[in-house]
Amino acid sequence: MPRARARTTTTVEPSEFARDLMAGLARTPRNVPPKYFYDAAGSALFDGICELPEYYPTRTELRILAERAPEIAAQIGPRAELVEFGAGSLTKVRLLFDAFKAEDAPRRYLPIDISGEHLEGAAERLRADYPELVVQPIVADYTMPLVLPATGAGVGQRVGFFPGSTIGNFHPEEALSFMQLAARLLRGGGMLVGVDLVKEPSRLHAAYNDAQGVTAAFNLNLLLRANRELGADFDLDAFGHYAFYNPLLQRIEMHLVSRRAQTVSIGGERFEFFEGESIHTENSHKFTVEGFRALAVRAGFRPGPVWTDEARLFSVHWLHAPAAQ
Repeated sequence: MPRARARTTTTVEPSEFARDLMAGLARTPRNVPPKYFYDAAGSALFDGICELPEYYPTRTELRILAERAPEIAAQIGPRAELVEFGAGSLTKVRLLFDAFKAEDAPRRYLPIDISGEHLEGAAERLRADYPELVVQPIVADYTMPLVLPATGAGVGQRVGFFPGSTIGNFHPEEALSFMQLAARLLRGGGMLVGVDLVKEPSRLHAAYNDAQGVTAAFNLNLLLRANRELGADFDLDAFGHYAFYNPLLQRIEMHLVSRRAQTVSIGGERFEFFEGESIHTENSHKFTVEGFRALAVRAGFRPGPVWTDEARLFSVHWLHAPAAQ
C-alpha cells in the first residue's frame, strides 16, 4: 500500500504593513505610520496635492531652489553624489542637476523610496533626460538603517537631499533619530533639507483641507490599500478626513474619523470603533528656523546657509556633515 503523505501546513507571515496597521489599531489612541500612504495610488495622489492652489509648500520650495540654485550648487560642489530620502517623483532634484555646468554636474544619484513601482518609473524618466547621470534607485524605508553603495573614484562629496518638509512628519524623537542616521551616512559631505515654517493657522488649515478633496482622498487611500492588500473590510464612506493645526505642538494633525459605531476586520482580527473615534494617520510639524538648526546640531550636523521666501513660509537649509574623527 502506498504510504499516506504527511500533511504540511504553510504559515503565511503577515506583511510589515499588516503588522503595523493591526498594532496601531490596537493602541489607544489609534494611529498608523504615515509611510503606508505611499503605495502607487497614494504617491500619485500626493503628486496631485503638490499642484493644488492651497498647498503652498511645494511651489514655495521649488521657487527657493530655483532662485538660489547657484548658491546651493556651490555648497554641493562638483561631481557630487546625491542621495534623496523619500524621493517620490524625482521632480525637485532636477533643479539641482540643472544648476551645474556639465563638467561639474553630479555623477551619481541614489533615490530612496518605499514605493518601488512609482520610484522605478520616475527613475526611467530621469535617465532619459540625464543620460550621463548614474541613477541607482533604492527601494527601502529610509528611516531604518541603510547601507549605501561605496562612492566611486572621481566622485565628489556625498550629499543628502530631503525636500518637502518630510522631516515634519516624524515625532520629535524620530526626527532626531533620522537626522543622526543621515549624519552618519553623509560623513564628510552635507545635506539639503526643506523645512516648513510656523505661520498663520488659517493658511495651514487650507493647505490640508483643499476644496477639491484630494488630501481627503489621499488620507482615505490608506484604508483602500488595507482592503486591497490585506483583505480588510473598511467601509470608506464610514470614515471622514479631518485635519487641524495644533498650535501648542506646532503641528498639523491628520485623522480618519469614524462616522458611526462599526466593526472592521483585518487578518482575522476585529476592531470596534465608536462614533467619532479616529485613526491618527499623520503629523506635519512646523519649525522655526532657529528650532530646526538646533535639531541639526543635536544630530551631529553643522548648520550652514538658510534660504527662505520673502513671506517666510518655507525654508531650505544647508547642513555640513563633519567627517568621522
